[in-house]
Amino acid sequence: MKEIEENIDIENLPQHVAIIMDGNGRWAKKRGMLRTFGHQNAIKAVHDAVEFCDEMNIPYLTLYAFSSENWNRPAMEVNTLMSLLVSTIRKEAKKLMDKGVRVQAIGNLEKLPETAHQELKKLIELTQNNTSGTLILALSYSSKDEIIRAVKNIAREVSENKISLNDINEEVFSNHLYTKNIPEVDLLIRTSGEIRISNFLLWQIAYAELYFTDVLWPDFDKNEFRKAIRYYQTRERRFGKTSEQLKTNNIII
Repeated sequence: MKEIEENIDIENLPQHVAIIMDGNGRWAKKRGMLRTFGHQNAIKAVHDAVEFCDEMNIPYLTLYAFSSENWNRPAMEVNTLMSLLVSTIRKEAKKLMDKGVRVQAIGNLEKLPETAHQELKKLIELTQNNTSGTLILALSYSSKDEIIRAVKNIAREVSENKISLNDINEEVFSNHLYTKNIPEVDLLIRTSGEIRISNFLLWQIAYAELYFTDVLWPDFDKNEFRKAIRYYQTRERRFGKTSEQLKTNNIII
């Protein structure tokens, strides 16, 4: 912890970090192995990310674990990912409880295989009263689908006279997303050198700082996470205002 504190301003930390965990397949291919080998070796990076957030008291961490588009991958890879999800949940439940981490999940979870869905539900229920931090797993997730789902639900409420058109604002819309009651993202990290968002939290990252690194996900350790935080701390977050306004209002960045 001392080493981390020496390199990072602990008074200026993101409250919500989201990570697009990319590069498992390329990591495996560089070693002459199947893509599934990369997924299996990505668990350590997940451990490091969760531990780092716990050590730094970053309260929210969202991991893009499986997108809606990932269902189109080869069946063997999808099956491996689902089996890995189940085994990881079973192995990590006690550690998450010991750390006091609450687990939540966003996405079209009904599409998950029954065993994976049930294990995930058990983990969410087991950790629901934990307060040290929140780990959000984006599974079978698509931001476009999430937004369409929210629009449909709002339209239904309007048609049933539960709300009026004039009631619809950013807060109402946000409350119809999977991420209701979760703060918007402050820092979005993507590994593997790809520079795109890939249909991830499009509404929630409206004012997030974006950090792209060439490091492949299995190699993303606490030191790499530290680099991302230091980058975040170089940014002036104006939210539409000018630098002069921030200084005048004595807003701490």
